[in-house]
Amino acid sequence: MGDEKQKVIKSEQEWKELLGPEQYRICREKGTERAFTGEYYNNHQDGLYRCKCCGEPLFRSEEKYDSGSGWPSFWQATADGVIDEHRDVTHGMIRTEITCSRCDCHLGHVFPDGPQPTGLRYCVNSASLDFEKDGDK
Repeated sequence: MGDEKQKVIKSEQEWKELLGPEQYRICREKGTERAFTGEYYNNHQDGLYRCKCCGEPLFRSEEKYDSGSGWPSFWQATADGVIDEHRDVTHGMIRTEITCSRCDCHLGHVFPDGPQPTGLRYCVNSASLDFEKDGDK
């Protein structure tokens, strides 16, 4: 594939310098922000949600919905291949972790209880995202 994106690789020190302590804990150490505390869980503006670590476009406002979970929730990513899925058995649960395919930033988890047409709920930490409001390019 000629349009394949270059993987973003940085040292842990470089990530620490790029991200604040809370963002580093969530994005690089697979942490979770408390429900209903994230910057974007209640954002209703039109725009694009990008990976906090590398800027990759991940989700659009058109696919965001209020899941009641307290985290930004989306029923679909911007394109196939921008999100990687990994089995997560931490905290006594079996879940599917989602990461940015370009830089391995921890985003959150995906669950099979979302709305149609996909039936998916991408439950994402606000700290893992940057929001670009439509028209702000």
